[in-house]
Amino acid sequence: MKASPNAAALVGKWPRSGAFSNRRPDRAVWSDRRWEWAALRFGDGASGVPSNVAVDTLDAWFFEPVGQSPATLRRAAGAGSIYWLGRRERTGASLWGGATYQLTVPQPVPARLFWSITVYDAETRTQIQTDQGKAALRSVFELKSFRYDHFLTLYFGPAAPIGREDLWIKTVAGKPWFAYFRVYGPEAPAFDGSWKPGDFERYR
Repeated sequence: MKASPNAAALVGKWPRSGAFSNRRPDRAVWSDRRWEWAALRFGDGASGVPSNVAVDTLDAWFFEPVGQSPATLRRAAGAGSIYWLGRRERTGASLWGGATYQLTVPQPVPARLFWSITVYDAETRTQIQTDQGKAALRSVFELKSFRYDHFLTLYFGPAAPIGREDLWIKTVAGKPWFAYFRVYGPEAPAFDGSWKPGDFERYR
């Protein structure tokens, strides 16, 4: 049997898990965006296939979010919350800590309660750890004082664009990361395609 690579050899690489390389066509939230449904689970806890035996789905469920209540991912307007997984930029390339990205979020977000975006280390699946001490931007906390008309642009990278420090999450150069976009109390536009966030794009 071939020996498993040690932890040091995996540093700086995207994990070889189906959670991040799933080929199911229903993983995509919208055909014109890179966002995917987190964990490919439905509100009833099923895998979405008749036999309920889908190895790739189970892999994503336990590897990616490391366990969540099935009701958390219920896909119904007005109830629970929805999670979208962002692991690629608009071009299709994986997200890496050494690059700076921007994300445009149209306003208002169709959330009856609030919305947030959180950055995770792809190797550990835990919230990213940096000297900034922040892994999330939330509408009821970090973003509550911002005034905007039609959209809000957020930034992700090793250094903040000048003047955008309060709209930025720091990433770690050389390390892969992914994000969850959460909508709590999602309303109909979050499901019917009349509202959708942009993709991560390289900043300048």
